[in-house]
Amino acid sequence: MISTFTLGQAGQGSALWALFVQSFDAFTVILLLGSVVGVATIFVCMFEVRARNIVPEAVLGRLTDLARAGRWEDLKIAVREDDSFVSRVLRPAVAASGGDRVAIRDAAELAAAEESARWFRKIDFLSVIGNLGPLVGLAGTVWGMILAFTSLGNTQGQAGPADLSLGISKALFHTLLGLCLAIPCLFAYGIYRNIVDRLCTRGTVIASEIVERLPAK
Repeated sequence: MISTFTLGQAGQGSALWALFVQSFDAFTVILLLGSVVGVATIFVCMFEVRARNIVPEAVLGRLTDLARAGRWEDLKIAVREDDSFVSRVLRPAVAASGGDRVAIRDAAELAAAEESARWFRKIDFLSVIGNLGPLVGLAGTVWGMILAFTSLGNTQGQAGPADLSLGISKALFHTLLGLCLAIPCLFAYGIYRNIVDRLCTRGTVIASEIVERLPAK
């Protein structure tokens, strides 16, 4: 029984591969390219979307200590040399320190919004691929169905059920590829979106606490 089940699985695998080869067209190429780009984007996010890149603890502790000690020149140098989220938010605020308190806050808020958008743009491509994948697959399915029924019409209805089912199977294979592309991309997007939102919110809160300590008129 086990050998029969194994042979059945092998037969299904070979049948799917044969169906993939028969269904290969421009839509398949687009979906495969989208899969490659999606996997590459996920790996890039794995290395970039991390707390040590957005809100590193060592940098946060140093900036907070400098602000509490009132060492504004050292703080200005620190945020200029560092490239983390909080430092980039604090740069315009530190540059405007000594001026109007509202202007300092506005500068920090604008920088925080810009930095948050910059990190969200790093993962937005996963959402684009995940949403376009099923649409491209559906377009391939519609095109395949048109070809299948056109072939049926050309034979004046003489094509057998086997011929028609093969054409429909080839058409639906594009939908399967589109879903296989969309599911992991949207799943990864949801995870990384929550991470970016949490880390950027934390960075904004810490930056606002430091901004309130900056000297103003």
